[in-house]
This record gives sequence, structure tokens and C-alpha cells, in this order.
Amino acid sequence: MHFNHQLMEKIQESMASVLPITAIVLLLSITVAPLDSAVLVLFLFGAVLLVGGMGLFTMGVDMSMIPMGEVVGVTMSRSKFFLLPVVGYFLLGVLSTVAEPDLQVLAEQVPAIDNLVLILTVAVGVGFFLVVAALRIRLAIPLRRLLLMFYCVVFLLAALAPGDFIPVSFDSGGVTTGPITVPFIMALGLGIASTRSDANSASDSFGLISLCSIGPILAVLLLGICYRPESAGYSMTQLPELATTADAARCFRDAFPGYFKEVAAALAPIAGVFVLFQAVTRHFHSNQLLRIGAGLLYTYLGLVLFLCGVNVGFMPAGSLLGATVAQESTSWLLIPIGMLIGFYIVKAEPAVAVLTKQVEEVSNGSISQKAMGRALSIGVCLSVGLAMVRVLTGLNILWLLVPGYAVSLGLSFFVPAIFTGIAFDSGGVASGPMTATFLLPFAMGACSALGGNMMTDAFGIVAMVAMTPLVTIQTMGLYSQIQHALARRRLRYRVDRVEDAVVYFD
Repeated sequence: MHFNHQLMEKIQESMASVLPITAIVLLLSITVAPLDSAVLVLFLFGAVLLVGGMGLFTMGVDMSMIPMGEVVGVTMSRSKFFLLPVVGYFLLGVLSTVAEPDLQVLAEQVPAIDNLVLILTVAVGVGFFLVVAALRIRLAIPLRRLLLMFYCVVFLLAALAPGDFIPVSFDSGGVTTGPITVPFIMALGLGIASTRSDANSASDSFGLISLCSIGPILAVLLLGICYRPESAGYSMTQLPELATTADAARCFRDAFPGYFKEVAAALAPIAGVFVLFQAVTRHFHSNQLLRIGAGLLYTYLGLVLFLCGVNVGFMPAGSLLGATVAQESTSWLLIPIGMLIGFYIVKAEPAVAVLTKQVEEVSNGSISQKAMGRALSIGVCLSVGLAMVRVLTGLNILWLLVPGYAVSLGLSFFVPAIFTGIAFDSGGVASGPMTATFLLPFAMGACSALGGNMMTDAFGIVAMVAMTPLVTIQTMGLYSQIQHALARRRLRYRVDRVEDAVVYFD
């Protein structure tokens, strides 16, 4: 009975997240951007799968990934052998990244570099930076210091890399921190931080995602510099030809086996690490193991439904919608429509719900899920608007990324450390499968209709989505800090007035 109630709650939450973007697409399809009936049917089928998939996924993460990550983080941090946790973190980063479905998609879209070379290089980058991030928490090194250093290296390499590889490299930072790795890595950070007893341990539990997102950026930039290919490539979304609704259902039926294999391969490394951990430590009791096993099953089924829904149902709709809006007479509508879609689509990212819940718990409610969701929505809204400006004008992405990251890193000197960690983690979490399978095809469809350069004008929208939350969430932290300072000043003023009155009457 408790299980049914919990599942219904999760499905209601996912429905509230998916319905707004569904309503927007339906409204656009009967006004400025008529959609092919087959594509619209696929989209609606996909929306149904998204609701069920997100519900199962978030419940499964609560039951399995979070307790697994926390316990593994605590145990490895308490190890007396320094090399053991270092090797463990590196392998966790590599294994969880190699099987990330979004990375497989990215590799297919960059044919200038061999798939295996790209995947392994990015995975090693994530593994290395997961070690750096874990040691940063253990040694209490300020996150701001590492972010400043590594982003200076990133933009130095960007100046040397081929132009086509700059958007690809920044996009890679978003796709590798997907819905499978994010919950486990975030919980790992909580576990590592819990072994410290100082006042900053809670704020230092954030930052693993942000540092792990830098590794793929550096890796792809270095590959671009070393390989020096003439150009990168991207394959356009193929629109299906369907005659009936049964044909639409057949598309999903045919796609399911592939996603069952993909998600199984992605979850297998994390499950394998947990099995090995349990065999060595015997930490969990039988009832806990049953709960974690059930949670992994729900996570698996939820991700299969979700990924099948967004790839089969949302990707064609995003591509056709972008191409339809980007007609000569209505191309300017790309900016407001993109911003509207961006505001609501981030709510449907599965890992966003995990992040906002963890932030509220770690901050003891001082940073609410509602406030986090609003800041993320505003950030993604701005990022998609700027991305559409790039599609329309061909503006170089570095003209937006350099000042954006400069402002983000500058704000880190003025806001509490917890907001910096949350903000930079949010960038990686917000740029998930919904961005890769709806917003990116939307930009590609628009760019194709306008005759622009795919790789330099449209590719890079994932990077924009990953950047703007850094500004909006830290701005929220700065506003909160100013409000608290004003409240303390008002309280102090009232106390002084009371003390003056007491002295006067005495």
C-alpha cells in the first residue's frame, strides 16, 4: 500500500513536470508551427512514456542509488590506504561514463574521431576529475579555486582548438553527466563530506558534478588539437513516415529492445561496484539489499521508458518544430518560442528532481526545491534564447561562453560556498537527455531551414544550457545574502532603539 502511494506521488510530480512542455508543443502545432500528424502522435506517445519513466526513475533513485553512493563514499573516505580510494574513484568515473547513453550518441555525431577513442578519452577525463573532486572534499580545498584554475586551462585550449570542436567539447561536458551517473556521484559526494565534522562539510558535498563536467571538455578539446580534422560532423534527425497510429506504436516497440540493452549496460558498472563493495564489507542487511535491488529495477525500467520516449517521440518533434518556426517570415519567433520551451523543459529532466531534493535536504530547507526550480527555469530560458540568437546570427559561441563563465566565477567571490557548488552542479544536471533530444534537434532543424553552419551555429546549445544556471543560482544566493544582511540590520536597529528607550526612561 505504501509502495503504491509513493509511486502515485512520483507519477503526479512527473506529470506536473511534463504537462507544460506537452501543452506548449500542442499549442504551437495548431498555431505558428503545424506538425505532421505522425510526428505529433509520436510526441504524445513519448509524453506518456516520460511521465511513467520519470516516476519510476525518481522512486528507484531514492531507494537504491542514493544509499549506495553515500555508503560507498563514507567507506572509501575512511580507508587507511590513500591509493585505494584514488583508484576506486577513478574506476567509478571511467566505468559509469563509458556506458552513459548520451555519450554513445555524441560519439556517433563526431565521425572525424573514432568512437572508441572519443569514448575512452572522455571517460578517462571524467575519472581523473572525479578523483580531483573527491580529494577536494577530503582536503577541504575551496571549489572556487579549482574552478578558476581549470576553466582558465579550458579557454586557453579553446583558443588552440579547431572552431568546429569548441561547441562539441563544451556540449560533451553536459552529456556525460547524465541521469545514470548524476544521482550516484551526488550521493558519493554526500558520503565523502559526512566523514568531516567541520562547518563547511555540507557545502563541500556539492561540486563533484561541476568538476566531472570539466574533464570531457578538456578531453575533446585536446582530441581536436591532436587530430586536427578538417571538420566535425553531425547527423540530422530523420523524420519517420507513418500511416496509422499502429505504425507509431510499432516505432516504440521496435526501439525498446535497444534501450533495454543500453540502460542495462549503463547501470551494470554501478551495480557491479556495489556487489563487490557488499561482498567485501557486508555493510547492508538482507532487507536493505532487497530494497536496493528493487530500487535498481525501478531505476532501470524508468530510464528505459524515459529514454525511449524522448528519443523516439520528442526528437522528431523538436527537429520539425525548429524547421517550421524558422521560416523567413517567422524566424524571429525562434527566440521567444525557444525561451518558453526552455523555461519548462528543464522541469522534465529526471536528474533535476534528484538535485533539487538533495539541495533542500542538505540546506535544511533554507534553499527550497521551488526556489531551485525557478532559478533553473530562468537560467535555461535565457540560455535557449541566446542559443536561438546564435542560430539566427551565426554568433561565435565563445562570445557568450567567455563572459558567462567570467561572471559565474566572479560571483563565486561574493556568495556563500554552498551556492557556488550547487550552481556549478546544476549546470551539468540541467543539460540532460531532454536538452540533447529536444532542444538540440530544435536548434538543428532551425539552422538547417535557415541554411546556417550546423556545427558552429546550432551545436553548442547543451553548453549554453549548462552555463546560465551558474549565473542565476549564484544570483539567487547573492540576493538571499543581501536579504539576510538587511534583516540583521533592521533587527539591530530595533534593538538599538529599544536600548535607547530603556536608557531614556531610566
